[in-house]
Amino acid sequence: MAVGKKALTREEELLLQDFSRNVSTKSSALFYGNAFIVSAIPIWLFWRIHQMDLYSSVVVFVLVSAITTWLVSFAYKNIKFVLKHKIAQKREEAVAKEVMRGIGDDKKMTKKEKDERVLWKKNEVADYEATTFAIFYNNALFLALVVFLSFYILRSFSPTVNYLVSVTGSGALLALFSTGSR
Repeated sequence: MAVGKKALTREEELLLQDFSRNVSTKSSALFYGNAFIVSAIPIWLFWRIHQMDLYSSVVVFVLVSAITTWLVSFAYKNIKFVLKHKIAQKREEAVAKEVMRGIGDDKKMTKKEKDERVLWKKNEVADYEATTFAIFYNNALFLALVVFLSFYILRSFSPTVNYLVSVTGSGALLALFSTGSR
């Protein structure tokens, strides 16, 4: 260990974890599950409307769905990171009032413990809201892009090329849009 640097305490590590880009295992599983579902929805569209044969195109469907699942999940993580801090700032006062009402006049708790509870609850609320909004926003944008690309831009292409470009392109655009600062 370098001279002059001290190790982080457990509390500092937890606080830094709340502000990192990394998501919990639970959130990651939720993101990949939702991303897989939304990535598989276009299969029905191309099978029933564009008349792609389901069995002869299974390899294309699986590969494109896997790539798109990763891209959409990446977008979820980026949007959640951006939103979490904005939501935390907006909800701070309401969460503090709720926590203080729940604690009441507990004489055993110090001001630091009360502030830690407020911070923990604020981060929990912001994490939940950012997760749900990131999923909703990205799903809506992804499906709108798929429909727009497949029915308007690429309608004259063969169904296989249309599927490859519209679904992968929508996932790539979604991932690209999620990297911008807001």
